[in-house]
Amino acid sequence: MNIATRTSLEQLQFDNRSLAALPVDPVTENRRRQVTGAINCLVTPTPCPAPALVAMAHEVAGLLGLDEAVCQSDRFARVFAGNELLPGMQPHATCYGGHQFGNWAGQLGDGRAINLGEVVTDAGRLMLQLKGAGETPFSRTADGLAVLRSSVREFLCSEAMHHLGVPTTRALSLCTTGQGVWRDMFYDGRAKQEPGAVVCRVAPTFLRFGHFEILAARRETELLAQLVDFTIREYFPDIAATASGREAVLLWFAEVCDRTAAMIVEWTRVGFVHGVMNTDNMSILGLTIDYGPYGWLDNYDADWTPNTSDPGGRYCFRNQAPIAQWNLLQLANAIHPLIGEAAPLEACLNAFASTYTRRAETMMAAKLGLVQFDEPLVQSLLALFAATEVDMTLFYRQLGQGDASELSPERLAEAFYQPGEAHRCAVWLDQYRATLTAQGVNEADRRSVMRRTNPAFLPRNYLVQQAIDDAEAGDFRQLHRLMDAARRPYSDDHPPELLARRPDWARERAGCSQLSCSS
Repeated sequence: MNIATRTSLEQLQFDNRSLAALPVDPVTENRRRQVTGAINCLVTPTPCPAPALVAMAHEVAGLLGLDEAVCQSDRFARVFAGNELLPGMQPHATCYGGHQFGNWAGQLGDGRAINLGEVVTDAGRLMLQLKGAGETPFSRTADGLAVLRSSVREFLCSEAMHHLGVPTTRALSLCTTGQGVWRDMFYDGRAKQEPGAVVCRVAPTFLRFGHFEILAARRETELLAQLVDFTIREYFPDIAATASGREAVLLWFAEVCDRTAAMIVEWTRVGFVHGVMNTDNMSILGLTIDYGPYGWLDNYDADWTPNTSDPGGRYCFRNQAPIAQWNLLQLANAIHPLIGEAAPLEACLNAFASTYTRRAETMMAAKLGLVQFDEPLVQSLLALFAATEVDMTLFYRQLGQGDASELSPERLAEAFYQPGEAHRCAVWLDQYRATLTAQGVNEADRRSVMRRTNPAFLPRNYLVQQAIDDAEAGDFRQLHRLMDAARRPYSDDHPPELLARRPDWARERAGCSQLSCSS
């Protein structure tokens, strides 16, 4: 059957290979506990009183082969809010650990994420996962639920990142639940009830570095080897076809390092700050995963983090590459028992640094429309950014518009939060034009490359907060407006208010500047 003909939810074909191939905890009672000797725990989503679909990603539905009418049905909302299971679904949560803010946190696991099962598609198997659908054995003291504000942010950003060209997990749907969820947003003892919601996330797998770390920490080496073998066989088939044993594990780790470097470079390109780069939030596929207290650079500040729980700035913009390497070191430590020596793992980690640098330089050259990276020019630009308050997104986009010979501080003034400071870029513009001439850059090519590299639209922090404010009042029009714009981030054909720099009222407002991990 061609998946494009799926006109009912029953036609979704679930394979669930990962559940069949990896150990399942024999305890079926849904109570908090330490889970050993198993990867998966069977668990059932918690039904909600009034499931309602408020947004969906048509492109992701297309990946699953779902007809548009199916996605607008009441049953779709019941299934993807967690109230009903389809034939073949085997809901389960997975066990993992992680280093959080540099410290080993022990067992963590899917505390509010429930995998429904793997759907067979033309592009391979895709895991469907509900976030916010109730308790699991890993919920600890939490309720396993999610609130609307965090769910809007996750849904929007997952899809926006995909259309920006950043490796990411996807989001199929956003459903409200009709029930309130108590949350202390600022961790200040003033909890309040907020509207609940569920996001259906989609990815080939949600395996994280932490899945391997917990097994190594518990010295469950046989299960660790089983998980690594399964991971290589299912998600890295090219390696499985050419290598085995220790060689395959090393090739796999090198590939994870490479994919992680590529992901961080793309974050840097669009000014994305993840905010909570714990090892349990690192995908072994090099996908952006777990959109919690993330944010976008408004004014360029390399030390900025959107996370109020990170006052030391461990996960700030400039630290994302070194933190990624540190996280990869923890993964290397976890799989060391399968290798038996440190040197080949260290070689992969060293390669990460050189790979990241090479890719980052290529990316920066493209952002400026250069034939090749020019370090003095880039360092001068970053010094300019540090000395003034500049909207990075607007600056690069405007730099690529019009002929380079006509560029002037006045034409870039809109990118400066204090437009009177625009004159400070005059010397750099002269340096930029000289570099273009020295490299023999074709003007048409420069503008074309820069338009493809530098987005015009981002779901900026304050825009998303406006959508959240409206959604909490029952109005989802801004959410849909942002989703439509997110599908065309490199187009200038958007309402001007969606392309403007952050307004002053949003400078310090919660949700527009910084967020907590509360969800």
